[in-house]
Amino acid sequence: MMLKVQEVFNTEAPNRATKIIGGECSSILNWDDIRHPEMYKLYKVLIANHWIPSEIPMNKDKQQFKELSVAEQEAYKKIIGLLAVLDSMQTNFVTDVGQYFTDSSLVAIAAIINQQEVIHNQSYSYVLSSIADYQTQKEVFEYWKHDDVLRRRNLFISKVYQRFRDEKSPQTFFEAIVADMILEGIFFYSGFAFFYNLARNQKMLGTSQMISYIQRDEAQHAYFFGEVCKLLLADFPELNTEANKQYVYDTIDEAVQLEVEWAHYVLQGIDGIDLKEFADYIRFIANKRLHMMGFAKAYTGVDNCMPWIRPFSDEALNQTKTDFFEGKSRSYAKVTTANGFDDL
Repeated sequence: MMLKVQEVFNTEAPNRATKIIGGECSSILNWDDIRHPEMYKLYKVLIANHWIPSEIPMNKDKQQFKELSVAEQEAYKKIIGLLAVLDSMQTNFVTDVGQYFTDSSLVAIAAIINQQEVIHNQSYSYVLSSIADYQTQKEVFEYWKHDDVLRRRNLFISKVYQRFRDEKSPQTFFEAIVADMILEGIFFYSGFAFFYNLARNQKMLGTSQMISYIQRDEAQHAYFFGEVCKLLLADFPELNTEANKQYVYDTIDEAVQLEVEWAHYVLQGIDGIDLKEFADYIRFIANKRLHMMGFAKAYTGVDNCMPWIRPFSDEALNQTKTDFFEGKSRSYAKVTTANGFDDL
């Protein structure tokens, strides 16, 4: 079965979609008549989280960047470069996926997620322009083309995304959703840890505040695509095979190895980060992503073993609280059992 782009308008189809992809739907969105009501709860959380990069002051960061160690400065630039590539790929991928959702509520959520990914990309340009000259900015956005470790990570995801773009079937859709969970739910976390490690030492607080907003968004994107994975397997039980289960575990494990390799590459020599602890932390995060997709844990004996990062966990960043970095009152969308997903 090859997937077709959803029709703009179908007078013969119901407003409530019959399947997540490859089904029937009029393309008219009535939030009170959708197949998966929990998606309206997610929609409300996503729109409540709107933010723009320019609201984050970067004057102190500009001064402090010069005071960072050489290792910290290099890690800062390489991580910003990586995040820019990942969110650029994600903008293209979510655009692709949105065209093939039958369910108009999923199309709507994909549109909001896409906007947030664009804002994330703007934020990377914003922080770089605040601390570096134009030539340095250009160099940072070129890192991925020449750095072997970065290229391996990026190509690992892009090949799967490209396969879906070239051959749109339920199988390639499933594989692309797994890749999405890795990109949004695992591949960001070395970078997040680096900035939060700076923040706990009162360094680069503006950048770290921005990163916390990005993590909050990405955790909800991961929740969405985890739900998409479960809905897909329910609608297409022929995909729920032992081969596909093994694909999930093998792909997640390779992603974990790539993230640990990247951490050793970019975080080596950064004071305050224990790379062995961090490797267990990544496995802990991978277990959470598997759970979101409806699969059992792959790793035993691992947890959030870095106490200093717990205030910056997905759960903590999705509560209404005072801003970690500036002491300002921020209205975060509170995630509770009332809106359906209390453990992002």
